Amino acid sequence: MAVAPHALASQSALAVLRDGGNAVEAMVAAAATIAVVYPHMNSIGGDGFWLIAAPGKAPVGIEACGAAAGLATGALYREHGLSAIPTRGPLAANTVAGTVSGWQAALEWSQAHLRGRLPLDRLLGDAIGYARDGMPVTASQMRGTAAKRAELTSIPGFAAAFLPDGEVPQTGTVMRQPRLAATLARLAEAGLDDFYRGELAQRIAADLASVGSPLALSDLARHRAREVTPLAIEHSQGTLYNMPPPTQGLVSLMILGLMDRLPLDAAGSDSADFVHACVEATKQAFAVRDAHITDPDHMDVAPADLLSPSALDAAAARIAMDVAAPWGTGRGPGDTVWMGVVDAQGVAVSFIQSIYHEFGSGIVLADTGINWQNRGCSFSLDPASRNPLMPYRRPFHTLNPALARLKDGRTLSYGNMGGDGQPQSQAAVFSRIVRFGMNPQAAIDAPRWLLGRTWGQTSDSLKLERRFGQAVGDALAARGHEVEYVAAYDEAMGHAGAIVRHADGSLEAGFDPRSDGAAAGW
Repeated sequence: MAVAPHALASQSALAVLRDGGNAVEAMVAAAATIAVVYPHMNSIGGDGFWLIAAPGKAPVGIEACGAAAGLATGALYREHGLSAIPTRGPLAANTVAGTVSGWQAALEWSQAHLRGRLPLDRLLGDAIGYARDGMPVTASQMRGTAAKRAELTSIPGFAAAFLPDGEVPQTGTVMRQPRLAATLARLAEAGLDDFYRGELAQRIAADLASVGSPLALSDLARHRAREVTPLAIEHSQGTLYNMPPPTQGLVSLMILGLMDRLPLDAAGSDSADFVHACVEATKQAFAVRDAHITDPDHMDVAPADLLSPSALDAAAARIAMDVAAPWGTGRGPGDTVWMGVVDAQGVAVSFIQSIYHEFGSGIVLADTGINWQNRGCSFSLDPASRNPLMPYRRPFHTLNPALARLKDGRTLSYGNMGGDGQPQSQAAVFSRIVRFGMNPQAAIDAPRWLLGRTWGQTSDSLKLERRFGQAVGDALAARGHEVEYVAAYDEAMGHAGAIVRHADGSLEAGFDPRSDGAAAGW
């Protein structure tokens, strides 16, 4: 089974599974395809994070997060008359793109532990074909391009890549990316390490230097993906896993740990009590995030300590079920794709790939056709801040793929895109599947909410999809929430997905109707 927010990525994964590939190999194929066919949401110029769980083995995480350039200092930005890191343009492209290194590390793990055998040209073949021969523009891409056209048109390379004939491409028209096709073909031939330490790396570095990015060849060469131990909590229904810092995986686990401690037995899956509980747990978790989470090499507290039973008990005691706590501001936008794969042997993969804002920095490199991320604009130029810019520091990431092993023998791979919305939608989907017994598709289809901001949003209100109904909104407003209604299936709620593997090996999955995706199995 495979789930992705673009149907072609799901099909690429499924084709690899049919060819005898494992879940990791299938995910690399899906990741390559979606980097081509959903370019406003992700790119090989972005970062990625993996959770992999094989039966009988402890889950493993892969952190493919690029660090800041060696030349990325506050002095550099002050020389340009800037008091903050810009969100677009060359100086926003200040961190290494890590996702390709994550593909490489995952395939090395697959070869060592799963006897992975499919060649790289097979795994990247679909993506090369879509970039070379063309792919249909989705409604989401059309809307994203139209919304960001004014701020991106002047960014080096953007118009040539994403505004054919100077116009926003309409839904269903065919878009080709020949330079990206050649780059992917080069990776298939020379190997993924070529992105960082080969001939392709030299071309990428020259491209970056030509537009004025502080990234250099030496920054690419020093980058490696890291294998990490996932964070975990013991929940009443099983063990839940997510990524450690610099991601907000701790936030997602904390929300679910707090909700597990709240009186929700009589609450319905769409009730004001359920939404209120999740929102109040989110506020507690975001306070911990904003106080502590950064590059783990610079944290002053062990992440696991923030998830201890005593810490969760204390935070749960601060939640009032009848009154909303004060709320400040969110972290802002995040354009991302979450995808899941489970293979016939029960290997489950939960994966996220991102360029941060829509189209990242907006820069598309002239030679290689790579759209580079702007993840480093999340750094602060204030050296006293929680995430100050400094050479080789890893940026804070909202990205966090999730996975659970439940006491009834089920394995759940799930996730979502969208900044502040990721942990909230994870909590909704997990709770609806595990607490309320809904199937994955129904759990994802059900109305969702969002506290704070995500991509395409600028307000920090509690946003409810219209399908909740007036009574739920009124009840939440009466508790002190600033309620704002959005469309019935609003894309601002993100693109969620989930796969459940039952104890007997049977599979069921759900994709998000807010996306252009699909759940595909055989």
